[in-house]
Amino acid sequence: MQDSDAAARLERLPMTRQMWRRVGLISLGGFFEFYDMFLSGYVAPGLVRAHILSSTTTGFFGTTGIASFVAAFFMGLFVGTALFGFVADRFGRRTIFTASLLWYTAAATLMAFQHDAFGLNLWRFLAGIGIGVELVTIDTYIAELVPKSVRGRAFAFNQIVQFCAIPTVALLAWLLVPRAPFGLDGWRWVVLIGSAGALFVWWIRLRVPESPRWLAEHGRHAQADAILARFEQEAGIQGLPAASAAEQKVRTQRRFLDIWKPPFLSRTLMLVIFNLFQTVGFYGFANWVPTFLISRGIEVTSSLEYTFIIAIAAPLGPLLGFLLTDRIERKWLIVAAALSVAAFGLLFAQMRLPVFIVVFGALVTLANNVMSFSFHAYQAELYPTRIRGTAVGFVYSWSRLSTVFSAFVIAFFLKRFGVEGVFALIAAAMAVVAAVIGLMGPATNNRSLEAISE
Repeated sequence: MQDSDAAARLERLPMTRQMWRRVGLISLGGFFEFYDMFLSGYVAPGLVRAHILSSTTTGFFGTTGIASFVAAFFMGLFVGTALFGFVADRFGRRTIFTASLLWYTAAATLMAFQHDAFGLNLWRFLAGIGIGVELVTIDTYIAELVPKSVRGRAFAFNQIVQFCAIPTVALLAWLLVPRAPFGLDGWRWVVLIGSAGALFVWWIRLRVPESPRWLAEHGRHAQADAILARFEQEAGIQGLPAASAAEQKVRTQRRFLDIWKPPFLSRTLMLVIFNLFQTVGFYGFANWVPTFLISRGIEVTSSLEYTFIIAIAAPLGPLLGFLLTDRIERKWLIVAAALSVAAFGLLFAQMRLPVFIVVFGALVTLANNVMSFSFHAYQAELYPTRIRGTAVGFVYSWSRLSTVFSAFVIAFFLKRFGVEGVFALIAAAMAVVAAVIGLMGPATNNRSLEAISE
């Protein structure tokens, strides 16, 4: 069986109930990553209340404020994606999916018991490394498992599951952060509940196979054939014959430099620029909503209540996308979502009444999450199997590095220019996102991964 045989067999498969279940299990692993990734904004009031961090800092790069907590995590994500994105290409999607989840869980648990800014930020950084590797692996995993006709919907479903973590962590923060159950600060309970994801790791791993594309790429054709035969049996179709030993070949060249050669050079540059700017809108809103509201004079408990209501909209973006994504070209969906974030964000900044704060906050969240599932699918589609993990890790790492610095920039803008100034910054960043994808992005809908990468 040649590598192209594995791809052809995967592409002709219908999207069976069993395949949807596999996507769901992979997404469940990602649920815990999203829980931890978005808890910064929701536990921030508790960290300030416990006098571990402050809402702002005297120096631009101060290490005792919320900005340093956000920055430490995203620096970990940068290290995980930039330096370790290749491990999924080398060791397999399934193995790294499991290992990175265990890494994150251990680091997050230790973070929950810290009492000073240094220890808190150190373990937050280490947790970020595990999550960075995990998210790259999930994107490559799903892109390689599902047929081209439903790839957009598979990513939408993946993020419906993952984004359910946001209202979950928001609700728990609302209920726990202002309190100290059994004498333990509420913010610590929020972190520890997310760490319980380790209980599901091995259960998920036992039920999800390795990517047949990755196995074929590494010359493990017998294993790839066995997995594909099972998929075909589930779908009730006849498989292609397995290759003889003489036909089985291994591709050994998987070089980082490949992403800087045509046709990948322009895609890499496009995605680097995109990722540098998209996080300003995405995390600039998600990680700072409670702080924005508190800066307006809204008390901690009320700000967390409003934030929870806004967070309910998080899974609705991918749910909307599930209905649209394979009908609308992916690049234009990203452009439309980015422009919507800019418009709704500027309106959110003007609101004073609670009902309008919630409405426009929910619309920003909805647009952000349509953009999120779309670009996660998009950037995984643009590279071949041999370098997919490496390439996605590299381009995605720029979003993590951007968030490290944008956290301090947002804190500065909030202090000097208020909420309105922050959302003017976000709108400008989203305009860059729309322009770069609209002008440079190739079409991907309903095309095989192999055709896109040719």
